[in-house]
Amino acid sequence: MIKGSTVALVTPMNQDGSISWESLEQLLEFHIENGTQGIVSVGTTGESATLTMAEHKAVIKFTADYCRGRIPVLAGTGSNNTMEAVELTKTAAEAGANLTLSVVPYYNKPSQEGLYQHFKTIAEAVDLPLMLYNVPGRTVTDMSNETVARLARIPNIIGIKDASADISRVQAIKAMAGQDFAMYSGDDATSLDFLLAGGDGVVSVTTNVSPRAMQSMCMAAIEGNRELAERLDASLQPLHKNLFLESNPVPVKWALNLMGLIPPGIRLPLVPLAEQYHDQVRQALIESGVL
Repeated sequence: MIKGSTVALVTPMNQDGSISWESLEQLLEFHIENGTQGIVSVGTTGESATLTMAEHKAVIKFTADYCRGRIPVLAGTGSNNTMEAVELTKTAAEAGANLTLSVVPYYNKPSQEGLYQHFKTIAEAVDLPLMLYNVPGRTVTDMSNETVARLARIPNIIGIKDASADISRVQAIKAMAGQDFAMYSGDDATSLDFLLAGGDGVVSVTTNVSPRAMQSMCMAAIEGNRELAERLDASLQPLHKNLFLESNPVPVKWALNLMGLIPPGIRLPLVPLAEQYHDQVRQALIESGVL
């Protein structure tokens, strides 16, 4: 089980929108050197919605090849098409990813039974640990605690990234699914409370720009050092707030470009961060000690 901070990694792109493989390698090394505990490749923050299937597979393979034996890779393989999710998950297994992150199907608005059958089909098709991803703010459908607990009985479904910001779910799900079922926060702003409630880690946007501080905060909370965790979290709150001024990953890609880590590219329908927010994001980076 990964303990601490996993980064929801951006997919770096050149001005023309093509993938910057050189910058991707630089980002991976940056996280390995700065204590990040896991890499999510091609999740929401990685612009999975606008990568072609071939690009999606290529980024996962590149990431898995580079990170092999150094840091766990969680391949983003979710889809609102169950068979497409199975295909991506098979690709992740072949590429050598350590586990997969599979989002609740978006747009279709499936029932709880539909969610169960969707994830059961993926898990049974590919012998690779699978982490569920519940993010009702993007998918509309909210996976219930009961459905999560039901899925937890499938051997290779090992945990969930929960971005509902409902802290009560941590112990409610662990009570039904077992204490070994891994719980990761997908909401940076409330991640401290999630960890103090018994969570095992975070899958974080903020970690893109401040990996060492996020890992330190996570471990302080997990180890029960509330005072240190609260102090570290307070220093990160400007990032938690201002990296979501526009839709993720718009602000964090702008911030990483300002830090000199990636080119400025992003794909339509997303566009670069509006100029009116530049000073706010820059100031958040300064207040949090990144710049």
